[in-house]
Amino acid sequence: MDIKAVIFDLDGLVLDTESSFFAAWRQAAKVLGFELSESFCRSLSGLHYRAVERKLCDFYGAGFDPDEFGRISALCWRRHVQAQGIAVKPGFQDLLELIVRRNLPYALATNSNRANALECLDMAGLTDVFQVIVARDEVAQGKPDPAVFWAVAKRLSVAITQCLVLEDSPVGIMAAKAAGAFALFVPSTQPADSDTLTQCDLNCHDLTEVAQWLGRI
Repeated sequence: MDIKAVIFDLDGLVLDTESSFFAAWRQAAKVLGFELSESFCRSLSGLHYRAVERKLCDFYGAGFDPDEFGRISALCWRRHVQAQGIAVKPGFQDLLELIVRRNLPYALATNSNRANALECLDMAGLTDVFQVIVARDEVAQGKPDPAVFWAVAKRLSVAITQCLVLEDSPVGIMAAKAAGAFALFVPSTQPADSDTLTQCDLNCHDLTEVAQWLGRI
């Protein structure tokens, strides 16, 4: 393999934010009189919040107020992270040190808006770790569209076919494969999606395993 750059996803891959998102969504749904299952939350993994809202509207029908859901879930999420913080996923620091030692350029490609991504990185103690970030509000379409990965590769001046993309969600892997990158799946929810396990180029249990694999090639 001829890897010239590494592209990270953010939520669920670098940061352990998905559990806090799921908890906030379920709390907000309950306030509005709806039941939101854990399995349905997992099906929303990796999606931009507008796509999450569309899926919830389709699921619950005309009685569901996406604006009110967004307001309440944001309040619930902020209370959660202010109390508990945002954890960095195990293995990230070791993987990053390996990437830096190899002088590989690296970047962040996220379905979060830039302001939200920067806030989460700051809360997790990763301010300024990523010099190159492309967020959802900086491209025409979010994942599973490949635009965010093409934009990152262009910023890094590396062909996308020589980029290793690390993703934790089905939509992220779909986008990475559509872009033409080497797509490595590190599932943030279990059981891992079987279709994504088939679609990805490689899967690892966590970022520690990714670092071990990268160190061997």
